[in-house]
Amino acid sequence: MSGGTVGRGSPQERVVRCVLGDVPADRLGVVYAHEHLVLDSPLIAAAFPHILLDDVDAAVAEVGACSAAGVGTMVDAMPCAAGRDAVRLATISEKTGVHVMAATGLHHVRYYGGAHWSGRVDPGELAALFAADVRDGIDAFDYTGPFVRRTPHRAGIVKVATGERPTARDRLVLEAAALAHLDTGAPVLTHCEQGRGGLAQVETLTARGVPAEAILLSHVDKVVDRAYHRELASTGAYLEYDQGLRRPEDTARLVAWMLEDGNGDRIVLGTDGARRDLWHSLGGGPGLAWLATGFRALLRERGVDEADLRRLQVANPARALALRRSASVL
Repeated sequence: MSGGTVGRGSPQERVVRCVLGDVPADRLGVVYAHEHLVLDSPLIAAAFPHILLDDVDAAVAEVGACSAAGVGTMVDAMPCAAGRDAVRLATISEKTGVHVMAATGLHHVRYYGGAHWSGRVDPGELAALFAADVRDGIDAFDYTGPFVRRTPHRAGIVKVATGERPTARDRLVLEAAALAHLDTGAPVLTHCEQGRGGLAQVETLTARGVPAEAILLSHVDKVVDRAYHRELASTGAYLEYDQGLRRPEDTARLVAWMLEDGNGDRIVLGTDGARRDLWHSLGGGPGLAWLATGFRALLRERGVDEADLRRLQVANPARALALRRSASVL
C-alpha cells in the first residue's frame, strides 16, 4: 500500500520518539504497547473516577514493578486535552528508567464534552496541532487553556478513536491523523470501540496514504472471533491485544490462533491499564507487571515458545512504533 514521502530506514536507523528523547527501535526491550500512566482531568474525576490516575508516586511504583519484570518501554495512549500530562510522564520515565512514549491525537467525545474545541476545527488545523506535538513538544497545559507552553517532551504516536461505524467527527479525526502521519512519520494507534471498527479504520487511513504497517488497532481482543482476526491481520496493520489482565484465557487463545495461522508478525501486547483496580500500587490487581509475568507464563502453557514471545513483545513493536523518518521530525 502507498505511504507518504518518508521511509522506514534500516533496522539500525529506525527510532521511536519517547518523552525523554528518541530511542533506537532495537533498544526498546519488552514493550507494553497500550498503557495509561496518567489520566487526570476535571471531567474524568467527575464522570469516570474509576480511571482517574493522578498519583505520580503510584505510577512510579507500578511502572517500577514492570521494569523489574523486564519491561523496557511503555506507550501512554491518552491523546490531546483528555487527561494527558507530558511532564508527569517524563518524571515517571526518569524515575523508573522505562522509556515512555506519549500520544497526540484525539479520543472519543465523551472525554471532552460536546462543545469542546476539538469538535469545532477542520482536519488541517488538527493535523498541524498533532504534528507540533511530535515535532516541537507537548503543551504543558495540554491545550486546556488560552496559552500554549511547549515542553521538551514530544509525542511519538497519533491516537484516534472511532465507533464501529465512523461518525462525521470520527472521519474528521481520522483524516487529521493521516495528514499528521504523512507530515511527521509517526505511527497511528487506534481505539476500536468494544474491539470493533478496525477494518473501517484501516480502510479510511490507507485511502488517505497511511501505510497499513504504520497502524496499530487497539482492544481488538475483546472480540474472540478467529475469522475476524484473520481479516484484520490480512490488512497488514498490527493488532494490539490488551485484555490479558481482564480476560487472560480469551487473549491467550487469540494469540495461539494467530501464531497457528502464520500471523505472529502482526501482534503486539499491552494492558490498557486505565483502571485503578488493576494497579497493585493503588490496592488493586493483578498489577500491570502481570502481563510480563503471569500472562507470559500462560502463553508458555499454551505452547508459545521464547522466540515467539520475543517476537510479540520486542521485535513486532520495534517495527510498529518506529517513526517513518523525514527531515521534518528530526
